[in-house]
Amino acid sequence: MKEVLWILCDLRIANLRITKLKSKIANQKSQITNLSPHLFWDVDKDNIDLEKNKKFIIHRVLEYGLLRDWQFIYSHYGIEDISNTVINIKDLDKKSLSFISLLSKVPKEKFLCYTLMQSTPQHWNF
Repeated sequence: MKEVLWILCDLRIANLRITKLKSKIANQKSQITNLSPHLFWDVDKDNIDLEKNKKFIIHRVLEYGLLRDWQFIYSHYGIEDISNTVINIKDLDKKSLSFISLLSKVPKEKFLCYTLMQSTPQHWNF
């Protein structure tokens, strides 16, 4: 009899965990719809996870996002997390780099895109 009760308790706990996981996934999907649709024109928006694809999302918002997209990632990730993520992005444009450097108070020299930009020679500008 005790074994049956333990199994029932385990099943209830497992069911609660599954329910929480489903609500978390649904919440993330509803949150990703807050971002502009043009940011993810080349990928399936339903497969984007806010935590697993954080670098991708932040990069897209900084380069192509609107003000409301920036406000969303700022409220979701915070400036420190955003700047720590952007530090490792190789191909961020100059305006986005200046913007995030100013807001996070991290010098441009610490960003990988700035370092690579300096070491890559530019083509002749006629």
